[in-house]
Amino acid sequence: MERKSYINIPLDRVGILIGPKGKVKKRIERIFGVSLDIDSDSGSVEIALGPEAKDVSLLFTVQNIVKAIGRGFNPRKAERLAEEDHDLLIIDLSEYCKTKNSIARVKGRIIGRKGQARALLEELTETMISVYGDTVSIIGRTDRLNIAREAILMLVKGAFHKTVWNYLYEWRKRMKREAAELWEKGGAEYG
Repeated sequence: MERKSYINIPLDRVGILIGPKGKVKKRIERIFGVSLDIDSDSGSVEIALGPEAKDVSLLFTVQNIVKAIGRGFNPRKAERLAEEDHDLLIIDLSEYCKTKNSIARVKGRIIGRKGQARALLEELTETMISVYGDTVSIIGRTDRLNIAREAILMLVKGAFHKTVWNYLYEWRKRMKREAAELWEKGGAEYG
């Protein structure tokens, strides 16, 4: 079984992955029992499991964390990917936009004035969103990723912000209603 994994991150994110005096790199290595070999010239990262590591899935977890840092997340937010029900989803805007200008326009729509649109997207979907390069990346519980993706794609395709917010408010209401119904059913069984 291969106990190494390789990933490339943008050069301007290498310093974030290493951290001041190597703090971030050391923290990841300590928490997950891996070693990171980072090439500052190419952005190449080798992730190797330590000899005592039993769980090979840690390789995938650390790879996702490194990928998230490479996509603009700060290391603390990226570490949320270690939680069992969290995952990373990356939307490549170049698949939806033909020109650099259209990508810039769409990124502006997603971020909004003073970051307000992104903040509301994060709040309503209970996810974390990073807009970096030509990508939009989302960290969140797996059951929240698709709704966040759908809302972002609505904005990419030109939907009005109000339409997207209404869609998300409706989704939240439905989720709360379903949770309340589940709670009532569960309580009836024990009552």
